[in-house]
Formats: sequence, structure tokens, C-alpha cells
Amino acid sequence: MTQMSADNDPKDPQTYAVIGAAMHVHTRLGHGFLEAVYHEAMCIEMEECGIPFKREVPLAVHYRGRQLQCGYRADLICFEDVMVELKALGKLTGAEEAQVINYLKATGYNRGLLLNFGAPRLEYRRLVWSHHLRSSASSADTPAVEGPRHE
Repeated sequence: MTQMSADNDPKDPQTYAVIGAAMHVHTRLGHGFLEAVYHEAMCIEMEECGIPFKREVPLAVHYRGRQLQCGYRADLICFEDVMVELKALGKLTGAEEAQVINYLKATGYNRGLLLNFGAPRLEYRRLVWSHHLRSSASSADTPAVEGPRHE
């Protein structure tokens, strides 16, 4: 069994660079646009910042060692191994975090960012999935996330 691990290392310049780019986009555009607008703006901002990325990357999903015929498209993959999911919602909920956690578990990526441009202030969650840690079943489904809390 694997679990989410708290990643308290403040020295992850890659994810913080992406969060910084998202902050610039949110500052310039504000909230209220559709997700596609923020997606395009993020691509422009990351190009300007020199952040390597790919957009709409098809990712295989595996179950019991087999690749499923259906898959997932990551909004962005930055630095070759940071999965970025973009949202334009009034507020993030646990459902969006669970979505990113499941994508990390199913695809083998370790780091994910959930960025929400729909709120008055940018909401973000930095998620790190450790595929090698073992845990009890009760704690395996409890995600550890980093980001500002918006109540």
C-alpha cells in the first residue's frame, strides 16, 4: 500500500516556480474566466519564466499491472515530472484534491499541483505521492497537502 507523504521541503524550486507563475496569471487576470483562459495564460507565463512544460499530455492509467484502455490528459506536465491540474472554481473541495491524488497514484508521477484560478485569491495545493511508503489502510487515504487554507 502507498500513501501521501507530507513534503515539508521548502527547497523544491520547480513546484514553487509553477506556483509563482500561477500567482502572476491570477494577479493579472483575476478570477471569473473559464479554465481554458487560465490554461492559455499559464502557458504564456511559463514560457516567459523559462519553465519547461507540455500541455494536454496523455497519460496511461494502470490497474493491477495492466494499462487501461481509457486514460487521462494532464493539463500540464512541468519539468518532465510535475503534474499540474488547473481549475476555475469558486472554491476547491476535497473532490479536486482526490482527483489529483488518484492521478498521481495511477500514473506513477510523484508531484502534483492543483491550481484554482476561480476564487478571489489563487488557491493551490502541492501534493506529493510516495509510491514506496507503506501505511495502514486508514491513513493511506488521508492526503497530506501543502497550500493556503481557504475556509
